[in-house]
Amino acid sequence: MVITNHAVEEKILLNKSIVLFDGVCNLCNNAVQFIIKHDSDGHFLFASLQSAIGQELLRKYQLPTQNFDTFILVEKKDCYDKSTAALRIAKKLQGFWKWSYVFMIVPKCIRDALYTRIAKNRYKWFGKKEQCWLPSVELKQRFL
Repeated sequence: MVITNHAVEEKILLNKSIVLFDGVCNLCNNAVQFIIKHDSDGHFLFASLQSAIGQELLRKYQLPTQNFDTFILVEKKDCYDKSTAALRIAKKLQGFWKWSYVFMIVPKCIRDALYTRIAKNRYKWFGKKEQCWLPSVELKQRFL
């Protein structure tokens, strides 16, 4: 089944947020699995940055289509990256993770400097897959 831009827009309008992630990054894949585990309401949908939908959304928001050093959060008509995306995601998770949103008071330049340092070293520290991770049958409806 091919998901069109209209179908993606429909999902966003249904109060779903889309997380775009580096599909070959072990850290990113673990982060997606963490989000799924703590998002029992199913608020988040996922697509790899390398996928057709990921590329389409990157172009829509005029973001680089080859540089995968951040994950992106698309909420309604807005797009967030780096630490802002991570904290906005955490705010919607169950448990005490939502309280990490308090770090939004830290200036973005400081938050993003830490995020960028981890992002630049993620393959070295956490490894890289040869191909994108594929979700289980149970999780497929959460992926675009």
